[in-house]
Amino acid sequence: MQIHVYDTYVKAKDGHIMHFDVFTAVRDDQKAIEYAKEWLTSIDEADAEVSTNECRFCHSQSASPDVLEAIGQKGYYIYKMEGCS
Repeated sequence: MQIHVYDTYVKAKDGHIMHFDVFTAVRDDQKAIEYAKEWLTSIDEADAEVSTNECRFCHSQSASPDVLEAIGQKGYYIYKMEGCS
């Protein structure tokens, strides 16, 4: 199964930049933004600005079974890179 990767950079409330990818089963920019906001809310960063400027489609790729399972349950998977707790 192919997943879609949205490269995301947002400013945290303390000013540092958080870099993460949103993995989704469907290529839908607005859904990716919603998923990013949902995850940010879950880590107490609900006020972070997320739009198509911060969350952009990057590419499609295959995914591991654990990523596919998470997408099946939540609709998305967050791959944390830089500045994420």
